Amino acid sequence: MLYLKSPRLVPPNHPTQAKRRLEWGTLPPISAPNMFLDMCSLRISVKTLIIFAALVSLGDASRVKAQSCGSTGLAVQVLGSGGPEAQDKRASTSYLVWQDGKARVVLDAGGGSALRFGESGAQMSQVHVFLFSHFHVDHSSDFPALIFSSWFEDRNRPLPIYGPEGNEFTPSTTEFVHDLFSDPHGAWRYLSDLVEPGTASGGYTLQPHDVAAGSTPVLVLRNADMAVYAVKVIHGAFPALAWRVEMGGKRIVFSGDTNGEGDGLTQLAMNADLFVAHNAVPEGATGVERRLHMPPSVIGTIAANAHVQQLVLSHRMLRTLGKESETQAEIRRRYSGAILLANDLDCFPVK
Repeated sequence: MLYLKSPRLVPPNHPTQAKRRLEWGTLPPISAPNMFLDMCSLRISVKTLIIFAALVSLGDASRVKAQSCGSTGLAVQVLGSGGPEAQDKRASTSYLVWQDGKARVVLDAGGGSALRFGESGAQMSQVHVFLFSHFHVDHSSDFPALIFSSWFEDRNRPLPIYGPEGNEFTPSTTEFVHDLFSDPHGAWRYLSDLVEPGTASGGYTLQPHDVAAGSTPVLVLRNADMAVYAVKVIHGAFPALAWRVEMGGKRIVFSGDTNGEGDGLTQLAMNADLFVAHNAVPEGATGVERRLHMPPSVIGTIAANAHVQQLVLSHRMLRTLGKESETQAEIRRRYSGAILLANDLDCFPVK
């Protein structure tokens, strides 16, 4: 009698607390006349399994190589270096902060970033905190994909999520998370165990928090591993935050989307070891795009006044791509430090 294994996958943190398992199904006995054909099929199957195993091992090797970002010390990896345009052929905004080979902080999750997250070799089970700058689509649309993926990992502790308050144009952070996952009206309410206290197995729940930031930086989170600060920035009518992550004696600052008004971002970025600024508009931009984003001259002024060590330009849109020389020249008139251009999956060590 020949038996065949038939896998049925069940998420490890499913409410039923079922584990991944193999169920056995019975096939009819093999008759003698068909024995030769069956043995040939078996040999082909074994060969197929060997090829499959080799491919899997190659995939594992590539993931190990991807994890070289931040294998020691601190590093920022750009998962998404683009904006909302699909034509720029970049994932939308998302960043990882690596510490000693483990991804500890995720900031934003724009379209395409979930794929980049997988390519980076990062694990959601190792992430300490998830931060949002704001809830435009190009900063948040892949969040559900990352969370559903994380359900298949061995995370057994809550995931804190911090982001801005809401207004008539956008939900708050708590509303955003609950609108996605809560019963009875969440878009993906079948995952409601992730936001309903006491219902998820293994202790993995999402813990969203609204950050009431002002024009000066405020401490949002402090633990044994890091301190996280936020400041309110101007991004049109949308509530938005810039973030600073302090780890291992280093300061990493993310401008998010902002037109650069006020001195809050300069205060936040003061003496930063790495400053990620969004280069979404060219010099001379006017109208709505200028009310939403800062041109190179403003980026350079903030970087210079804050005495940042390295400047990384990200959120590169079609209107700035191809204008790198002009952008860098405009920044260089004000800022004399290192200027780096971000592409998807680029890794920037924090020195």
